[in-house]
Parts: sequence; structure tokens; C-alpha cells
Amino acid sequence: MTGASQGLGRAIALALAADGVTPVVAARNADALADVVAEARDLGAPDALAVPADLSVAGEPERVVAATLERLGRLDILVNNAGATKRGDFLTLPDEDHLSGFALKYHAAVRFCRCAWPHLARTGGVIVNIAGVSAQTPDAEFTVGGPVNSALVNFTKAIAKRGTDEGIRINALCPGHIETDRLQTRIRVQAEKDGTPEAEARETLRARYGIRRFGTPTDIAATVAFLCSEQAGYIHGATIVVDGGTTPGI
Repeated sequence: MTGASQGLGRAIALALAADGVTPVVAARNADALADVVAEARDLGAPDALAVPADLSVAGEPERVVAATLERLGRLDILVNNAGATKRGDFLTLPDEDHLSGFALKYHAAVRFCRCAWPHLARTGGVIVNIAGVSAQTPDAEFTVGGPVNSALVNFTKAIAKRGTDEGIRINALCPGHIETDRLQTRIRVQAEKDGTPEAEARETLRARYGIRRFGTPTDIAATVAFLCSEQAGYIHGATIVVDGGTTPGI
């Protein structure tokens, strides 16, 4: 489980722990990961493990997978959730923002899938790649994250074809606008832009997205837990959108 120190990743790791999975969590913040592991152990996963890592660096995914195998002896589930990308006018976003966005979210997911593949093939495992609704709906203020998410969805669909033959079930999940620190930052920026209180800016964004409420990390975690379960055994090569109705396309 990558990107597991906070927000969606933390919620997913704990939901899986509650379902009897032993999570191995990776992210850069060692202290936050330790807290997630402690909570997972309280939920009945005594062998939960934290592996602090900068997943944008080549070789780190292999290290995380190796630590997992050393601790647990097997690998059944891979959830790629790492990666936060900058918003803003694309004319002001330098190459570094685009390159770092792909490095952490796209290339790390590719590397994890590659090094985890033989182990998942042995266990009949599951991969869930967390992308985002911008994969389907371009946003002028999200010209780094949108292309990254689109690439991750395309990659997921492509490797699912091979997964069919090798017994690995693979899907992409695209969350909408979820109650995380990133959403709060967007609300704050909107409030500053409009010169309004944050509560009003929050309603402005909610109305713009056409939803009754913002999602919660628990909404996404429950969907991931389902996709990793036997109940979802016939869901493969799919892109699941969980966005409260934000995405207008078919």
C-alpha cells in the first residue's frame, strides 16, 4: 500500500486491516506511517509493517516489495496510491512539476507492478491503481495531474490484458473530490481568490462540481476493500469512478 501515511492511503490501509489483510505501508513520512501501523495492529494485523521510502526514486519499489516478502513470505494485494501533483496555470508550471508528478504517481506504480508481478501471479493476487477523475475530465488548472491520471488508467487497462492470462486481477479506481488536506487547500485558495469565507468557498466548489457532498476517505477505502475481495472476483480491467456524480461523460 503506497502513499499510506495520510488521507486516502491511510484509510485504505486500515480498511484492509479490518478485513483481515496485513498491510505493508510505504510513504516518505516515517512517523505518520508508524501511527498507521499501530492502528492496523489494533484492528487485528499484528504483523503490519511500515517501510519509509521515497517512491519517486528508482529501486525503492523493489525494496518495499522485498521487505514485504521478508516479513510475510507472500504478496496478495498491491494498491498504488502514492502521488500528489501541483495545480495551477500550466504556463507557470515548470518542467520539474510535470516530471515529479509522473515520477511519483505513474513511474512508481509501473515499477511496483513490474517487481510485484511474479509474486502476485503465484498467489492469484490483485492490483488496484488509484488515479483520479481528471483522467476522464481535463481541467485547465490540473494539467499535471490530469495527464498523469490518464496515463495510469491507460497503463492499468494494458497490463490487465496480461493479467488475464497470469491470474492477476487488475483495476483502476478514480476518486472524485475527497475530504483530504488537498481539498482543504483548494477551498482555501478559492476563498482567497473570491475574497470570501472558507465555508462559502466550499459551497462554491461543491456547486461547481455538481455534487451533493464531498467524498470521504472512507468512501474510497470501502471501494478498494471491495475490489480486493472475492466478491469482486469478476471485475477486471475496469476503471471504477467514485465521485458522487462529478464526471459528466459516459
